[in-house]
Amino acid sequence: MKYKDYYKILGVERNASAEDIKKTYRKLAHKYHPDVSKAPDTKEKFQEIGEAYNTLKNPEKRAAYDQLGSGFRPGQDFRPPPDWNKEFGDGQFSFDEMDLADLFAGLSGGRRGGGKFPIPGQDYEVEAGITLDQAARGTEIEVNLAVPEPGENGFMRRVPRTFKARIAKGATEGQRLRLPGKGGKGLNGGRDGDLYLNIHLLPHPLFRASGHDLYIDLPLAPWEAVLGAAVEVPTLEEKVRLKIPAGTRSGQQLRLSGRGLPRPREGRGDLYAVVQIVVPAELSERERALFKDLAEASGFDPRGHFKEAVK
Repeated sequence: MKYKDYYKILGVERNASAEDIKKTYRKLAHKYHPDVSKAPDTKEKFQEIGEAYNTLKNPEKRAAYDQLGSGFRPGQDFRPPPDWNKEFGDGQFSFDEMDLADLFAGLSGGRRGGGKFPIPGQDYEVEAGITLDQAARGTEIEVNLAVPEPGENGFMRRVPRTFKARIAKGATEGQRLRLPGKGGKGLNGGRDGDLYLNIHLLPHPLFRASGHDLYIDLPLAPWEAVLGAAVEVPTLEEKVRLKIPAGTRSGQQLRLSGRGLPRPREGRGDLYAVVQIVVPAELSERERALFKDLAEASGFDPRGHFKEAVK
């Protein structure tokens, strides 16, 4: 009889919990399912994983397997201890005529291939593009999928599925929402897979999002930045008045508290107005004269730090 290290096949420790073994098996079953993987040894690997899980998930079979010990190498010829047959097999096995899978299948009164183990459905991920307004208020979107399901002849076929998905207010870029049971159908009584929505915020003509905070470029005339002003700034809900302090610099961020995207439980992010000082493209004679007078009267040197850095 050839020894198989079922723990190594699943990639778990020998003291792994039943839940850890189950989670690991599901991941491997998804990875090596013949309908998913195109590797040449997929079928053999999938069967090997199923054989290992079918033994280790059953407390009686796992106890019997652990009784064999861990001193064998995978593929090594071995015979179970003399008292193993009496304790676990009740004299029904002929070790020379079966392999390890048959040995443990016999503990449940069956043979390998006599039963089918449950295979969970595949998980899917789709991108869900929503606007900032939808993110701020919450929305319902329509999701269209083509998922493989077993047909009447036993072969897998792609079946279109359409359903509604509710996205609560406060969704942010890159957020991952789980819709349980909306993925692929499970086989042999296995649970249905899940669907994951990856949130993508569509571009807005004015606002940029970073988490729950919003940013907007705020153009200011030179005299507004120098003298200070009160200007109207749009938000997602309404226009608000923003006070511009005298001496505001280009690139400075002015915060409007609580005017960003709502947070899932309470509160909101902030809106930051990023100052952009804009000069007029055309000047009247009067304006040109005033700027000339300012240039002659002012002692301001915007490049004064150049002189200190380079001597």
